[in-house]
Amino acid sequence: MSDSAIALKEWASAIEALRTGRQIMIMRKGGIREETKHFQVESDSFYLYPTYEHQRKELFKPEFRQWTEETLQEWGGRSGQHAEVEVSCYAELAADILVETQEQLNKLSALHVWTDSFAEERLKWKKTQPLHIMLLKVYALDKPVRLEVKAEYNGCRSWIGLPAESFGSAVKTPVMSDEAFAEAVSRVIDALK
Repeated sequence: MSDSAIALKEWASAIEALRTGRQIMIMRKGGIREETKHFQVESDSFYLYPTYEHQRKELFKPEFRQWTEETLQEWGGRSGQHAEVEVSCYAELAADILVETQEQLNKLSALHVWTDSFAEERLKWKKTQPLHIMLLKVYALDKPVRLEVKAEYNGCRSWIGLPAESFGSAVKTPVMSDEAFAEAVSRVIDALK
């Protein structure tokens, strides 16, 4: 991905939770087509590429389900050669915490938008692999970048390369102040003690 801007694929509704400062974490085990068969961090900074196919409102706590509905309306089930996606966020990895037990995961329940049953499913999938809880400092792009959805962006894998020149003039503004972000990180760390 040398001439590319690296991006992490994530549900559009989860990106909305990050963009609005509702949460600072995402959960990762990796996609079915990961080259190494498990998730690994490929970069400490990356764009967030929204995906729509597998997100369903019932996987989110009731108070956050509107994001799924809204993002699916924006997407409108677009398919075909001229489908586009809008990349509006950039992230820096603050921590990659490995969670291996249900007890650890339960301690994080109030700090994310997913249902507890969905979080538990994530933990149990690929049982021999830990669940990555990635804490992200997120930045909104002043000019979201619209990209054509290419075949190489599809499929169940976490990381993709996007055309670097598309992001050249985008200004990145943190969605949370440094102080608010530090407090949010502390809440996650303290919850796991």
